[in-house]
Amino acid sequence: ITIMSDNQEQKPDAGPGDANSEYIKLKVVGNDSNEIHFRVKMTTQMGKLKKSYSDRVGVPMTSLRFLFDGKRINDDETPKQLEMENDDVIEVYQEQTGGRF
Repeated sequence: ITIMSDNQEQKPDAGPGDANSEYIKLKVVGNDSNEIHFRVKMTTQMGKLKKSYSDRVGVPMTSLRFLFDGKRINDDETPKQLEMENDDVIEVYQEQTGGRF
């Protein structure tokens, strides 16, 4: 998983046998409209992306919900299974815990 900032263009890893089509770029957008761009393999489990995002924003993974096309993303799913394409957007919401101040 490669994390990319908006002003940084990543070159694909030119490993032996790597095809660019194995990788896609995904935008993860939080409810604060903050965008983090990830470059992942089509076969990478989404749990890795979710962990990277939670580490980056400093929020525990257990308190975040990741949605693609309105459906919750499971840790063991892959971009290929979810039929994701380049520049697709994953929405992230922080779980709300009830109570009053």
